[in-house]
Amino acid sequence: MRSTTILTRLIRYALPHWRLSAGTLAVTLVGTVADLAIPMFLREAVDQGLKDGAQTVLYVAAGLVVAFTAFKGLSQFGRQFMAEVLSQRVVFAIRNQLYMHIQSLSFRFHDQTRTGELMSRTTSDVERVRRFASMGIFQIVQIFLVTGGVAVILFVIDWQLALLSLLIIPVLVGIALSFAKRIRPLFQLVQEAWADVNVVVQENLAGARVVRAFAQEDAEARRFAPVNAMLNDRTVTVMRMFAMRAPLFNAILGAGQVAVLWFGGWKVIDDQISLGTLVAFNTYLLLLMMPVRMLGMTINSFARAVASGERIFDILDERSDVVESPHAEALSKAEGRVTFERVGFQHERYSVLSDIDFEVAPGQALGIVGGTGSGKSSIINLLPRFYDANDGRVLVDGIDVRDLTIDSLRAQIGIVHQEPFVFADTIRANIAYGRPDATREQVVTAARLAQIHGFIETLPNGYETVAGERGVTLSGGQKQRVAIARALVLDPRILILDESTSSVDTWTERAIQDALRTAQQGRTTLIISQRIRSVRHVAEIIVLDHGAIAQRGRHEDLIETDGLYREMWEAQEAEAERLRREAASAGAAPAPVGSPSS
Repeated sequence: MRSTTILTRLIRYALPHWRLSAGTLAVTLVGTVADLAIPMFLREAVDQGLKDGAQTVLYVAAGLVVAFTAFKGLSQFGRQFMAEVLSQRVVFAIRNQLYMHIQSLSFRFHDQTRTGELMSRTTSDVERVRRFASMGIFQIVQIFLVTGGVAVILFVIDWQLALLSLLIIPVLVGIALSFAKRIRPLFQLVQEAWADVNVVVQENLAGARVVRAFAQEDAEARRFAPVNAMLNDRTVTVMRMFAMRAPLFNAILGAGQVAVLWFGGWKVIDDQISLGTLVAFNTYLLLLMMPVRMLGMTINSFARAVASGERIFDILDERSDVVESPHAEALSKAEGRVTFERVGFQHERYSVLSDIDFEVAPGQALGIVGGTGSGKSSIINLLPRFYDANDGRVLVDGIDVRDLTIDSLRAQIGIVHQEPFVFADTIRANIAYGRPDATREQVVTAARLAQIHGFIETLPNGYETVAGERGVTLSGGQKQRVAIARALVLDPRILILDESTSSVDTWTERAIQDALRTAQQGRTTLIISQRIRSVRHVAEIIVLDHGAIAQRGRHEDLIETDGLYREMWEAQEAEAERLRREAASAGAAPAPVGSPSS
């Protein structure tokens, strides 16, 4: 992506704020005019006030210098304040668009992109764009105005001296452009190093309990050291280039100043120009040095902004695999009939599902069992269009899900995932997450169905208790039941339970299953589970093996037939019996099968 293209795209975000942009440019122009006027007052003060002894001229010139300097200071304040406001509005729009776009991308994108990488692009990359938008753009304008204005005035005063003094400008510009071309890819590497650091830090903080539990603090420090060292090395390389450029710039500027003083001094001695003219000329030359010096900082800001802008637009240009058809219709009152017609699905070029064919009537339940990696979760990811099938069709009420609006489709589906996520908010807000307008009565009803109401009532603040980051104050079983309540409060026509009782003990599982049978009435339910006890009551069970349906039928029929289902049932029952015997021999109550729930 070319630098000019990125800059053009960034500038488009400022166009809606054209009044503020125009005001900032106007203030910049006024400040530049004040800058250009001051050396002329100095010339009059030297030629008439000092040389000719005209004190009045000296006082007036001195007063004008003070007034214009103060005026320039006010214009600088106005430019800086207005530019900062403009930059905040620009990055506000960029950050919002970036965040919303990430929300719209399919699961496939998130499968391939690291969380820390996305955090880096939405924070540090956006911040570097803001810095350029606040000052860099208007510094470029000021550089052109000052350089152009000084050049015109110098040629009006003395074209020979002007030509000599301006000879250094093409040299400095050439060095600056060459430097910008070399520094931009280095800034890209620095931003990538920042992203790697963010990835390691984010994963370490998210897995802090696991790190402590396995005493891997030193290992994590060793993991962090190389990415931190890479960031340090790349940053030092960039700073070294800047440090090498500064003396070169200063040397060229100094040579130009010496040449002007030598040639201008000779002209004064020869009475070709006045002493005041030489003072003004030298002051203009010093004024010209300011934008040339600013050019280095501006190139720095520009290179960083372009590198960051490229990383931002890489995300904004990403297109979701799941695209809503322009002719999609809303699914307003779903009956809940779910049909898979010879569905095939590939993930990263690997076949996950093949020739999946089944139908669930409205209000009926389907059990899906199979070993780890058999494709169970992939089936329920296709129904709400987290992914799209590569072959066949997925239908709801006889309509291909690709012909329905995504929001209306997902509004009819309640999902309880295998790994429940709890936000750092109140328990009530977590339950009502998909339906923020839910009444307290609806929240409590859902909590009762999920067998979590009694526990919530024991908390100090009840439903207003904050669950903590990732629900750290809740056990695995409690988080699972909060997730179940979250799905039930939607009152969905289709209910998907993906290993929804995998984190609860046997007794809690039975209580939840009893409650869910009531909740399932009138709803189409897909129950994904490795525990056969969770699905043996449903009208039909399909058994997946390596992404294909190996068996299907009722529980009573499947256990009487040789096959994977019977093997799983016998293994699970044998394990349950072993635990009961161990508990009985220890003189304890029958041990629960599964992780305990507090």
